[in-house]
This record gives sequence, structure tokens and C-alpha cells, in this order.
Amino acid sequence: MDRPTFLAKFGAVFEHSPWVAEAVYDSHGELLNDAQALTAQFESVFLASDPSRQLATLRAHPQLACALATPGELTPDSINEQSDAGLDQCTANEFTEFNQLNTNYNNKFGFPFIIAVKGRNRQDILRVFRERLNNELQAEFQTALRQTCQIARFRITDIING
Repeated sequence: MDRPTFLAKFGAVFEHSPWVAEAVYDSHGELLNDAQALTAQFESVFLASDPSRQLATLRAHPQLACALATPGELTPDSINEQSDAGLDQCTANEFTEFNQLNTNYNNKFGFPFIIAVKGRNRQDILRVFRERLNNELQAEFQTALRQTCQIARFRITDIING
């Protein structure tokens, strides 16, 4: 697959961060036909990148609960993932709690709460959200990186199997 085609297919795997797909293609073009190797390459590039670049990618993620996102903040993938988890159907109390948790989390850590929502429901997400708010910064940064990689893994699988 040529570079423009690859970037069109995989450029949005990491939220608003096409640099990851660009680096994967430029560094590892010979392994791009194997899904498992491709996923590993994306994770390797992202996790080996400069922490400031990782932080910028984390900050590119939208807040959870679709109604809280600003226009244009949610990519089509995020809209689908959050909707599948029921985050577009929050009760008034859940919406209020998501709003408060998002604010508290972002104030404490400096980036939005990131969780791979696939296979989860909003009650489970709220529970994990409450728990992770108690983490220390470095532990939460590492958790957010792993969750970002999990989201990318789901997206790559969907693209390949799509």
C-alpha cells in the first residue's frame, strides 16, 4: 500500500495525531500487511516517542460523554465508540457526574480521561473514572498511554476487518 493510501486508512488511529501513522509507514513499510505486526508498530512508535509528543496526543482526545464535547472535537471513531458505550444516552445525574469528573481529572492531570470504551457501559466507565482520579500523575500518565494504545488496537482491527 502506498503512503497516501496508508495514511488515509490509518492516519486517525491515534486521535488527531497522524504523526504516528506517518512514522509507522516511514519506519516499517515492509511489515504493513500483517495486522498484529502493524498494531505492534503503532504502539512501539507511540510509546517510544518523546513524552511531550505523547502528552499532546493524550490532550487531543475528547472528553467522555458525547454531549460534553465541543463541535469538531469528536472524530467519527470517537462518536461511534462513545455511542456504542451509551455515553450519548446519559441521565441528567450521569451527565453532571461526567462533567464534574472530566473537570477534576483534567485539572489534576492536565489531559482528558482516556479509556478504551469498547465493550464497556457508562456505569462501568464512571466506576473506573472515579477510581483513576485517585492515581498519582505518573501512574495515570502510563495508564492513559496504555488506554490510548488499546483504542488504537481496536481501531486498527476494525479497519483491517472492516
